[in-house]
Amino acid sequence: MLRRVEELNDYKLNARDGEIGKVKEFYFDDEHWSVRYLVADTGGWLSDRRVLISPQALSPVRWSDGVIPTNLTKQQIEASPSLDSDKPVSRQFEEAYHGYFGWPRYWQESEPLGLSPIFGISSSAAPEGDSRPLRIPIQTEWNPHLRSTKDVTGHHIEAQDGEIGHVEDFVIEDETWVIRYLLVATRNWWPGKKVALSPQWIERVSWSDAKVFVNLSRETIQQAPEFPADALVTRDYETRLHRHYHRQGYWAEVPLAQEHTY
Repeated sequence: MLRRVEELNDYKLNARDGEIGKVKEFYFDDEHWSVRYLVADTGGWLSDRRVLISPQALSPVRWSDGVIPTNLTKQQIEASPSLDSDKPVSRQFEEAYHGYFGWPRYWQESEPLGLSPIFGISSSAAPEGDSRPLRIPIQTEWNPHLRSTKDVTGHHIEAQDGEIGHVEDFVIEDETWVIRYLLVATRNWWPGKKVALSPQWIERVSWSDAKVFVNLSRETIQQAPEFPADALVTRDYETRLHRHYHRQGYWAEVPLAQEHTY
C-alpha cells in the first residue's frame, strides 16, 4: 500500500510491551530511495537521544488505528546504541546498531532496493538483560547518503526549461519501505495542482543547492495526471502516470511471488 509521509507522521510506534512514541520523520538512502530508519518522538521517555527504528523491526501497519507495530521490546530499544540528538547518523553508529540487533547491513546487500527479502527477521539476537544503552565512541564518517524526509521537503524541482515547483511530500510503499514518488507542489505555476514524480526519473540532485533535476519539460509535468486529492494512490492512477511519462511501471519489474513478501 502506498501512503504519504505526512500521513504516517504521528503514527504510534508500538513495542511488544507498550508504546514507544510516534513517528517523527524518516531517513532514506539517496542511492536507492529506500527508507532505512523511522525516527521516533518518544515524548520524553528517552529525551537525551533520538530513537531510530529500522524497517527490519516492523510488522504490518495497522492502518485502522494508526499504529506501526515492532517486534522489539522497550528494553531492547532503551539498550540499543545511543545516538545523540545533535549528531548525524554515522556509518560507525549503523555498524553498532545493526550488529546489536543481529540484522544484515543494508549497505552490504547486493540488491538493497527493498526490504521484502528480509522482512520478519527475528530480533532475538538483541540482548534483553541489560537496559544500559550501548555507547558508541565519538562519531566520525557520517553517512552522506542518509537524508531526512523533513530536510528534503521544500527542495526545488528543476525541469529542462526551468523551475516547476518544490517537494511537498513523499509517497512510501509500506511493504518494502521504498519511496515510490516525490509529491511535487506546482502552485507557483498552476494553482492547486500536485503531481507525482518517481525517483527513477530524477537526473541528479544538488543537495547543497536543495534542487532536484529531472529530464522533463515543465509542460510535460504540468499535463501529468493530478495526484489524488484523497491521497489514496491506486494502481489505475499509477498506470496512467507511467503511461504519461512513457515509463514502465515498477510493479512490472517485481516477480509476482515477491510482490507481497514480508
